[in-house]
Amino acid sequence: MTTKELINNIAEKTGMTKKQVEQLMTATTKVINTSLQEDHSVQLQNFGTLEPKERRARQVTNPKTGEKSVTRAKRVVSFRANNKLKTIVK
Repeated sequence: MTTKELINNIAEKTGMTKKQVEQLMTATTKVINTSLQEDHSVQLQNFGTLEPKERRARQVTNPKTGEKSVTRAKRVVSFRANNKLKTIVK
């Protein structure tokens, strides 16, 4: 589902205008991004948890050439679906 399709579906279900839904989604993503940037996890009820994590540096091997190199440490976002979402997907 694209963002445009999501906006249309939410507008239909809530009676809000597409513009209002788009503004709400923009504000929501900004708040989530800011929270993750400040190293806070975001728990979305009946959906899951977004959490910033540190990934350590590690040695990797190129499967084609066999050449070994080291990836640098970096921050990533981890998502854990909650039980209700897992049940729905099954």
